[in-house]
Amino acid sequence: MNLPSNSDLIENVTFDELKLGQSGRLLRTLTLADIQAFAAVSGDTNPAHLDAEYANDTLFHGVIAHGMWGGALISALLGTKFPGPGTIYLDQVLHFTKPVRIGDTLTVTATVVSKDDSKKSVELDCQVLNQKGERVLHGTAKVLAPTEKVRLAQVHAPQIQLFDPEARFKELLAMGAGLPAVRCAVVHPCDAGSLSGAIDSAHYGLIVPVLIGPETRIRHLAEQAGIDLKGIDIISVPHSHAAAERAAELAVTGDVAVLMKGSLHTDELVHAVLGQRALRSGRRMSHVFRFDIPLYSKPLLITDAALNIHPTLTEKVDIIQNAIDFARVMGVKTPKVAILSAVETVNPNIPSTLDAAALCKMAERGQIKGGVLDGPLAFDNAISAHAAQIKHIKSTVAGDADILAVPDLESGNMLAKQLEYLAGASGAGLVLGARVPIALTSRADGPMNRVASALLAQMAAHNARLDQARPNW
Repeated sequence: MNLPSNSDLIENVTFDELKLGQSGRLLRTLTLADIQAFAAVSGDTNPAHLDAEYANDTLFHGVIAHGMWGGALISALLGTKFPGPGTIYLDQVLHFTKPVRIGDTLTVTATVVSKDDSKKSVELDCQVLNQKGERVLHGTAKVLAPTEKVRLAQVHAPQIQLFDPEARFKELLAMGAGLPAVRCAVVHPCDAGSLSGAIDSAHYGLIVPVLIGPETRIRHLAEQAGIDLKGIDIISVPHSHAAAERAAELAVTGDVAVLMKGSLHTDELVHAVLGQRALRSGRRMSHVFRFDIPLYSKPLLITDAALNIHPTLTEKVDIIQNAIDFARVMGVKTPKVAILSAVETVNPNIPSTLDAAALCKMAERGQIKGGVLDGPLAFDNAISAHAAQIKHIKSTVAGDADILAVPDLESGNMLAKQLEYLAGASGAGLVLGARVPIALTSRADGPMNRVASALLAQMAAHNARLDQARPNW
């Protein structure tokens, strides 16, 4: 049995051991993560602590810590060090004298000023100073001190994973800053989610929506949902099939640069696009999810989880090339592609491992361009460098993938939904491979997901326009 070292032990100071004038001390440096964690736990989302733009216009001219964060440090000192385990709070008086800013190092001290032998209570003077020696917080605490000596193994605090979907959303929107809004055919927006998503995307300056569907139905829906359609173009058609056909025709003539799926089946929209030869690029159409994941250090693309059910090797070449090209549009200079399977070794009984090996060789031969491929890789060693190290996998992709290429739609769809519903990921989706990008949303998508998909489509359309303008020499 491994016993903890002295550094892993905490020992209290009993009532009898406490002397007048005796002190305990604790040091802590404030980080942005501390502020965010305190806000998450307490529910105190005062913008003075979380919104830099707002905070800059306040009396303090910048983000500051919650006042009670300093009070919590006093509690930490009393509960873990001085007097330590067994201490029971009775009373705390606090005076806040200066703001605490990110990067400030605080010294927290508690000094015994009186003892009550009959009640075993202790009064302590509490002082919190910053690194400049300035007092930021002070007061008095009254506690019941422990009467029995305790020496225990240090209890480590639970790990908190901070993830701010709204901040990630703003970072994503910033990638399209300065790009003009693109004219977008919103196909059959006949539910509140798809209609509001299109209008929200317009408000963010991403698209100029052209609503295609039964006009009476769309206007009635907008009235019920409180959505203002003033100034929005509506092309009235009787049903979803006609809406898909009309949208594809507008894309052919160049009247729209983007398509956005409304409340119709994906197959219906894709079929209409494929029916227009002018919209074919010579490459297989495929879907790409973009996810911001709390436990992963960067955005992750997953392909194909929505369009191609059992892609062949040839089709996987197009699927991966589409994803690589799009990752480059999103600012990844040389995307790292992990080709997923159940194992990381080639096994003739698992066809996806054979495809992975072939795809890597095809990339070496220049048949797939612009990225670095490795596979087969199991999911763990594709996204965890530690897992790859344990399995002795030497790879520039393993543990640092930008793109996960899945074996088939079933595995990809399950993976995507697990990331969203179990891992708290924020996702957006796009169909690539046609002459125009298609923002593909789900009925379960929230407002941010729909706007994010519109942003991806805007960036892809802008890049396509630049490609067309480039000379071929």
